[in-house]
Amino acid sequence: MSDAAPDTAMTQINFMRLFERVALLVVWVLLIAGFHLAMPDIFLNWGNFSILFASYAPAALLALAIIVPLTAGDYDLSVGAMLTLSSCTIGVLNVWMDFPIGIAIVIAIGAGVVIGLFHALFIVYFRIPSLVVTLGSTSLMTGIVQLITNSSTIGGIDNSLVMAVVGGRFLGVPYVFYYALTAMVVMWYVFEFTPLGRRLLFVGRGREVARLNGISVSRMRVGALVVSAVLASIAGVMYAGVLGSADPYSGLNFLLPAFAAAFLGSTTILPGRFNPLGAVAAVYFLGTGITGLTMLGIPLWVTNVFNGGALIIAVTISQLTRGREATDIG
Repeated sequence: MSDAAPDTAMTQINFMRLFERVALLVVWVLLIAGFHLAMPDIFLNWGNFSILFASYAPAALLALAIIVPLTAGDYDLSVGAMLTLSSCTIGVLNVWMDFPIGIAIVIAIGAGVVIGLFHALFIVYFRIPSLVVTLGSTSLMTGIVQLITNSSTIGGIDNSLVMAVVGGRFLGVPYVFYYALTAMVVMWYVFEFTPLGRRLLFVGRGREVARLNGISVSRMRVGALVVSAVLASIAGVMYAGVLGSADPYSGLNFLLPAFAAAFLGSTTILPGRFNPLGAVAAVYFLGTGITGLTMLGIPLWVTNVFNGGALIIAVTISQLTRGREATDIG
């Protein structure tokens, strides 16, 4: 009896940890089932999910952008503004200044590199908190966007970008979804199977310990901030392709759900760690909830309540999970 009790307890613990890994996916399935019961004729169809997968692909890229510096222990609140700056740069250069779309995209992504280095200069070398720097740069980029666009939407972006992003389809889903999935897989491989990913994780868990073990903490943090800004600028390219235009305002609406997804994703797949698979799954979980509520005719303010509540709950669960994992390791 004495031997059986510990074995039973260990089995229960292992089952609970396994369930924790897939709990979000289970809730997602239940959410889809609930909306299907509420709207049996319109919700559960492939066309509806095709639109969902495509429209939330930029948010998925933003969530991936966010988790890179988060893993290293820094915050980047500017990814939404970076997305907007990138898409509007393409609009201004391609539509108003007649730049070829390829050159406009390269310049937009190059702007991401510059912004990432700008963040790193103040965060890593001047040691200003990342929240302050990236919040300030959000306001800075928002002002620049309003200046270069005259606060107006720019339509008529080169159709080749639109076709590359949403014009082509595989299994009925626009290509932009698969671009986001590709980024997720690449980042998952780097995080899980390369020394770079392990060093990034060590830096986030304890910078002084990482430094004593020969890891260049400053270099890792700089790289994380640059990658975050570049991924956000690529999300802006995708967003411009999805819309076929450059909107100086709506891109910022992705920030809150992307942050909520980043933290919610750290409670699933690999609980206690920011991970690409969980982040993307969380984006589409939140997207499913918002889409279903919208189709039910819920007022628009509910979307803000849903995203804000999801962020608070996700951060709380994430902190509890990370604290428990640290206790287990200790």
